[in-house]
Formats: sequence, C-alpha cells, structure tokens
Amino acid sequence: MPVTTAEKRAAFRKMHESGCFILPNPFDVGSARALQQLGFKALASTSAGFAWTIGKADNRVTVDDVVTHLTALCAAVDLPVNADFEGGFAVEPDKVATNVARGVKTGVAGLSIEDSTGDAAKPLHDFNLAVERIKAARKAIDAENSGVLLTGRCEAFLWGQNDLNLVIERLQAYSAAGADCLYAPGIKTKEEIAAVVKAVHPKPVNLLIASGLSLQDAADLGVRRISVGGSLARAAWAGFMKAAREMAEQGTFTELAHGYSGGELNKMFK
Repeated sequence: MPVTTAEKRAAFRKMHESGCFILPNPFDVGSARALQQLGFKALASTSAGFAWTIGKADNRVTVDDVVTHLTALCAAVDLPVNADFEGGFAVEPDKVATNVARGVKTGVAGLSIEDSTGDAAKPLHDFNLAVERIKAARKAIDAENSGVLLTGRCEAFLWGQNDLNLVIERLQAYSAAGADCLYAPGIKTKEEIAAVVKAVHPKPVNLLIASGLSLQDAADLGVRRISVGGSLARAAWAGFMKAAREMAEQGTFTELAHGYSGGELNKMFK
C-alpha cells in the first residue's frame, strides 16, 4: 500500500531525533525516484535545480510553479519530501502564511523559510520582520495540525555577511519563533558548524555540505541532516552541456558514450 502523507511526516520527524542522515536534492520526478531506488530515506527539493528544469534562473520561479512541482515529487515517491520554499514567495508575514498553507497541502513532510531579500544592497530582512515571518509559517503549518517540520534559514553567509554571531542570533530567534530545525547555508569550517550546533541545541541542524567533509565528519560535529542544494542538478547539467557543446562546436559525439545505461534507467523506472 502507498505510504500516507501522515506516515511520511511522522517518519521525517523521527529521523530528526538522533543520528545524521543525508537529505539529497532531486530536481524532478525521475531524479526523485532514482534517489529512492538508491536507498535514501528522505528527499529535499532544490529551488535552483527545479528552476533550471523549466528554463528559469534560481529565485525566479512562482509559488504556483513550486506548488505544482512539490505535489508531483510527493506523489512520485514513498519518502518524506522537505520543501525548499525559498522565502515563502512573499515579504509580509500574512502572505508568507498563505503560501505556506498552500505548500503544506502538496504533501510535504518539511518546509524551509529563508530570510534573504534578493537585494544585494540589503540582503537580509530586518530582524523583527524575519522572526515574524517564521512565526507566520509556524501558525500556518499548525492550523490543521499537519505535522510538517519547519526549518528556519539564515542566508547571511550566502550573501557575503560572514558574521557568525549574527547568524547564531537569528537562528536562535527562529528557533524560539517555532522553527523545528535550523539551517545556515554557507558555513563551512568545522568551528563554524560546531558553534551553530551548540548555539541551537537541542534543535537539529541542517548542513549544506562543503567539499572535504564526509557524513561521519558532520555527524561528529553534531549535525542532524546534510543536503547538497543544487549540486546534483549541476552535476547532471555538466554531463549534458559537455556532450552538447562537443556536438555544437566540433561535430563529434564521443561524450555520448559516457551516458548512463538506458537499460538500467528503464529497469529502475519500470
């Protein structure tokens, strides 16, 4: 029998109680099913990876685009799906709440809200507004006792504001506002990671993995879950662009020989 949404949400919450797990980021239904076949226990969408599949840049998709995408992902696999819900596709808390309610209805087990504005001159929402946005998301999630796990994200490091104290202050405030999990993409050193884990304990921390760190390294630092953002999508695009560029520029086709077996793909998706 298919796994119910309630079962997926309960399983996802259980995964956050102990240990450290990889939460890979598929970019479409096919990649989601492939990751399930490989034995992963939960998945997370990627805003960038999805945007590229529909010919848009990251942060240029609409809430309608994302709701349709999340609905398809959740229906395609028996695993919990965590939604990269960007900034809630709105600025005002009440509008964030409205959009989060739509996100919950897609069947996701988790959902993240970030605090970036998209404006390089002022990259983060004012502190109080950012906190109110998390509170609004929490209220929307709890309105129907959905059980969806809320992740609060501080985007400071991704926008060149490498102030760990600022990040920690915001993550602690998001925790107090109702976030179940905390996330500061862009932190990389073991010292930064350990400091964030300690600061928000006992809440779990999501880590956007940096090169050179392993699952065991992250576990040793107290990280609960690891995501890879758009990296799997970029890896897929690397192979595609290399083969396509060879055809366009040289008129040769050698890179096509490096493609994944069509027979294996058919077997995986039958």
